[in-house]
Amino acid sequence: MSVNQFRIGLGNQIVNSRYSPTALARADVLTAKASGADSYWVGDHLNALFPRSIATPRYLGVAKVVPKIDAQLEPWTLLGHLATRNPFARLRLGVGVTDASRRNPAVTAQAAATLHLITRGRAILGLGVGNREGNEPYGVDWTKPAARFEEAIATIRVLWNSNGELVSRESPYFPLRNAVFDLPPYRGKWPEIWIAAHGPRMLRATGRYADAWFPGLIMRPKDYARGLESVKTAASDAGRDPTCITPAAWLFVVTGRSHQEVEETLSSEAAKAFALIIPAEMWASHGVQHPLGDEFSGGQDLVPQTLDEHTVLSYIKDVPLSLLKEALLTGTPDDVIDQAAEWRDHGLRYLVVGNVSILQPNLRKAFASSAPFFKVLRGLKRL
Repeated sequence: MSVNQFRIGLGNQIVNSRYSPTALARADVLTAKASGADSYWVGDHLNALFPRSIATPRYLGVAKVVPKIDAQLEPWTLLGHLATRNPFARLRLGVGVTDASRRNPAVTAQAAATLHLITRGRAILGLGVGNREGNEPYGVDWTKPAARFEEAIATIRVLWNSNGELVSRESPYFPLRNAVFDLPPYRGKWPEIWIAAHGPRMLRATGRYADAWFPGLIMRPKDYARGLESVKTAASDAGRDPTCITPAAWLFVVTGRSHQEVEETLSSEAAKAFALIIPAEMWASHGVQHPLGDEFSGGQDLVPQTLDEHTVLSYIKDVPLSLLKEALLTGTPDDVIDQAAEWRDHGLRYLVVGNVSILQPNLRKAFASSAPFFKVLRGLKRL
């Protein structure tokens, strides 16, 4: 990708609906194609990062369509289904991001390589340490996630590059003993690996191994610029060309036809619940304390299914709108595009956006937000 080229993708969580397990994903694919997006992305979660206790029609209008917010679909299975039933043309397919702790890396390597073959070279493997909510409740060790991640990506690379030969490799987490990986790359190329990195150790790993830096936790443009510099330095230290790593990010959008519509959405309990995944450091910069403590890292450590309705409402009662406006791209389509341009000016070259304008009690207005969101997608292509 040219250093000055700006590309966009559409991303969403994949959840079973009242009418069809694939209906919402198919609608997203059509939107991505019609808007001229480069890619379509899905999340990889066993349950939602949104508290189920308030995922009810009283607070969340789309609960009438999605009655169980934790009914998350398996991403590789769904993308494989979509790939065989839709003419994707040039649309790339990515998982943002697969969990390096919960999934054995050999299985991840197989899933990504399979999708790459099915889509004729259009699969992207997004990879990260994962979230506490997708590991700890299911008996997966959540200690030393960065170390497990480094071993996972090394395992994937060694399997892909084995040429079908037997592989043995020592590892404290994923040892290989005469392992075989015989799937071929598509026309000599494996899926790109996009790493969701935030801490210093993960940023160094991104510089060493990644095809793209793809942070997904809440951050600010100035934070992004600093992280990107760390990635480039790590790439140079590893003997790689820093420009071979695509500067990407997954950001969330709240938009509407007017500023009043946007303010109404941001003022809802559902939108304020989104603030629980924002790191405590950002809360403090707006003069409020994160209810889970001053050291709380945000979405990576949130276990939302344990929070009852009363607890959630008490946690979010003091969320300032300024916090949501800093953590999200908000406003009319023109506002959102201007904010995205600031990220571009801080080094971003590939923006994946998700529409969280649906976080409101009014179902009609939630669905109506798709029109201004489509304008956002079209406008971002001009950056």
